[in-house]
Amino acid sequence: MTPEDRLPDPPEDRLTGAPEAPLAGSPEDRLAFESRVRTRQVVLAAAAGVLVMAAALLQIVGPHVNVNEQTLGLVTEHKRFGYDLVGSLLSGIGYVALAWTLWYLWGSTRAREPGAKPAFTGIIAIVGGAISGVSVIWYVSAYGIQANHFVSHGSQTYQEANALLTKPWLVIPQITNDLGLLLVAVALVLVSLNAMRVGLLTRFLGYLGIIAGVLTIIPIVPIPIVEAYYLLALAYLFSGRWPSGMPPAWASSHAVRWPASQRQRTAREPLFGRGRGKPAAEAAPEAVGAPAPPTTRSTTPKRKRKRRK
Repeated sequence: MTPEDRLPDPPEDRLTGAPEAPLAGSPEDRLAFESRVRTRQVVLAAAAGVLVMAAALLQIVGPHVNVNEQTLGLVTEHKRFGYDLVGSLLSGIGYVALAWTLWYLWGSTRAREPGAKPAFTGIIAIVGGAISGVSVIWYVSAYGIQANHFVSHGSQTYQEANALLTKPWLVIPQITNDLGLLLVAVALVLVSLNAMRVGLLTRFLGYLGIIAGVLTIIPIVPIPIVEAYYLLALAYLFSGRWPSGMPPAWASSHAVRWPASQRQRTAREPLFGRGRGKPAAEAAPEAVGAPAPPTTRSTTPKRKRKRRK
């Protein structure tokens, strides 16, 4: 009998009885892939944060109207079309970079916890980013064309402005852009939540990503400060230079969950007492075996009697 004859048979599929196919990639392959594309992901995350912020700032500069009126809006758009066109290009590229960043982070999450759900979260990020990026460029271009037509032709009446703004090629990108933003917001929340659960993101970054997702569809301020800060923080994290140290899950092939708050407090109790951060020896003497001193009449503070006049 040769050594080859003594080798165990490969595992068989329970349904068909055929040899089971090996896995496509091992956890070590995923770690090697993350190390290889680290620089690319740092650039993409940083570019997404910078471009989203730059696009919003370009919307602030230039001429604006003080009232929401269609005719004045078209005339003003004709004057500031260059700003909006450049801003839409930056915003479109930023959404694509954002989707790519979420796709990478979701892949790292699924590699450490294959049961993370929903499994199609990465697809939501890619589809949402692509739809938003195309829709914003489409809408700004169509709006600028309509504004140029309004200023150059006709009598510039309200009826003419209303007819131009209700064209299908101007209404459709508004609807698709809202759909894309909704998908991006859902992807931000799901990816940040799952990445925090497996230990790839700190609790601060995880909750910040959830807040960024909510602010994507409910913008409180015109400038996406939270979204840009979150993406720049991700870029800094991907670079491996996080100030408090990299989360342990990045160096592991499996999930390294963060301890619960109750467990952290329990772990600190042997070192610090429960009262105002005092050491255990001072906060609870009985916990370290030191008996409390007996209370006698001599040690009891005496109250001063109030003198009667």
